Amino acid sequence: MSVILSENSSASESSPRQGCGAGLTLPAQDGLYYGGAWHAPRSGRYADVYSPGDGSRIGRAAVGDASDVDAAVAAARQGFAVWRDTPPLERARILRAAAVEMRKHAADLALLDAADCGNPVAEMTGDVMVAAALFEFFAGLVTEMKGASIPMGPEAINFTVREPVGVVARIVAFNHPFMFAAGKMAAPLAAGNAVIVKPPEQAPLSSLRLAEIIGGLFPPGVVSILNGGRDVGESLVSHPDVAMLGLVGSVPTGRAVARGAAERIKPMLLELGGKNALIAYPDVDPDALAAGAVAGMNFTWCGQSCGSTSRLFLHASLYDAVIERIAERCKAFVPGLPTDPKTSMGAVISQAQHARVLAFIASAHEEGARLVYGGKVPDDPALANGYYIEPTVFADVQPQMRIAQEEIFGPVLSIIKWHDEAQMLADVNALDYGLTCAIWTNDLEKGMRTASRVNAGFVWINEVGKHFLGAPFGGMKQSGMGREECLGEMLSFTQEKNIHVSLRRVATQR
Repeated sequence: MSVILSENSSASESSPRQGCGAGLTLPAQDGLYYGGAWHAPRSGRYADVYSPGDGSRIGRAAVGDASDVDAAVAAARQGFAVWRDTPPLERARILRAAAVEMRKHAADLALLDAADCGNPVAEMTGDVMVAAALFEFFAGLVTEMKGASIPMGPEAINFTVREPVGVVARIVAFNHPFMFAAGKMAAPLAAGNAVIVKPPEQAPLSSLRLAEIIGGLFPPGVVSILNGGRDVGESLVSHPDVAMLGLVGSVPTGRAVARGAAERIKPMLLELGGKNALIAYPDVDPDALAAGAVAGMNFTWCGQSCGSTSRLFLHASLYDAVIERIAERCKAFVPGLPTDPKTSMGAVISQAQHARVLAFIASAHEEGARLVYGGKVPDDPALANGYYIEPTVFADVQPQMRIAQEEIFGPVLSIIKWHDEAQMLADVNALDYGLTCAIWTNDLEKGMRTASRVNAGFVWINEVGKHFLGAPFGGMKQSGMGREECLGEMLSFTQEKNIHVSLRRVATQR
């Protein structure tokens, strides 16, 4: 959560950091990074940043506005003019150098993100490694931006080339701040674009450190970090010199971005929400299934993941046995301070989101779902100032209940009993979401047939949660458009040009 300070406020005027803020390597800069330099926001506004783990103040960040967007985009256009002409293998070298620098600072970045977004520090180191791996992955693909030749006979040559689109704006979410801010740069940078990242308002600090760590590796203007609120996002979406947009966010935000982009017919890459299903057939081992159902919920970061399989469609023959095992496995997730290496489950991002999740839990009780585990705020006095909720499991959920219909973005698993396969699949596909789906069965034919019938962009069979570099990740329906983490993501940040060359000699004037 953030509070706007007055124009003359400064970091030194605030009280010393305590609690989750202790021991952090904070960014030395709290402004806006563009044109290869740091800038104060033109409005003079800054926001204090507080940890969702204990409410302590951990830093501050500038709050940009439309005038800052204009300046950053102008600088990015200049950077693009240099970067697009940088040979691909040189771009790849710089991307790999950036990955090395990220890994050097992994421990400090993980601790900073843990304090800032509430996810346990033990998990956040992995986020840094994923971001570094994405830089290396796309560095290895720079020579794959290939065109094609089209046969035209002996009198002509016709071929295509791929060119970068220009200035790309990427607006990222709070649940994996560093991984998204850094990782979503990699593909457009590899393709030769300049990139402006708008970090999440709730957790901006690791993005500032990112600029400090890797910004100097790139020509000025190629990499920009522009903190701010909704007006910064809207300005980036509508700016005439921003060529393409990428968003990781909610469906309502995706709709707003799409409306703004439509005014200038800008291409978009949208990774939006999910209300994902795990389909359990009766032939699977109850222990393995329970482990998968709990893992798929991402309780470690409080279920704050668009890919969480928060609807478990459990066959009647397994129902009681698996529910009992799920409740037992939930005991491993105990809310604790996110900066403690022993913590297995962190905090929800903000007071508003905390209240929203508790309202969903209340609605489940009101609509008749049966609480199997959790459902409360922990009573540990050490957690009293943070936003914690126990891992929560409801059984006897009906598909029309709110907790089975809406994306909660919190640690709430809904278990739905099924008997009839056709009806179950209809319920799985009934929502407007279509991001991920997990199918658990030992019958490979059944698994493959079911995979072809679910409306989701990323399907696991006997697996949950994992992403694989090179495998396209993205949603169907209102869960988004475009694919990421693959060659297709990099190519989406290019435009194809056709060139036709006539081999007929043109008459010359004598």
